Amino acid sequence: MTDSKTNPFQGLNKIRVMRAAAREMPYEMMEEIREKLNAIVDDLRDEHQARASQESERLEKLEKYREMLLQDGIDPADLADSELPRKQKASRAPRPAKYRYTDTDGSEKTWTGQGRTPLAMANALAAGKKIEDFLI
Repeated sequence: MTDSKTNPFQGLNKIRVMRAAAREMPYEMMEEIREKLNAIVDDLRDEHQARASQESERLEKLEKYREMLLQDGIDPADLADSELPRKQKASRAPRPAKYRYTDTDGSEKTWTGQGRTPLAMANALAAGKKIEDFLI
């Protein structure tokens, strides 16, 4: 259920609400609202008809191609199942490590210089060491 805070159009489709609002408005304003609403509805109807026409044309084309495939002895379902060659995304080589540091547990580790600075290195840098001290 929606309330008036979440739906600003609450009540606009209820005849009693509209009649109550109409009693408070001058007749000329009601005519102006009616004309604008009719224009909006006409525009929406035209858009809806255009979309329906495009969809109908699309479905006709699909049916035409399906019939052409069947005439050539190809089941359209086979197209969806076939493994067509696809371009493989080129994977890049991993970046070489640029820095070597000793982790908090005493093990020696490396870092490429990308992403977050490892905690042990960040602590050492904060204590006054220079990044050049960690170069490999």
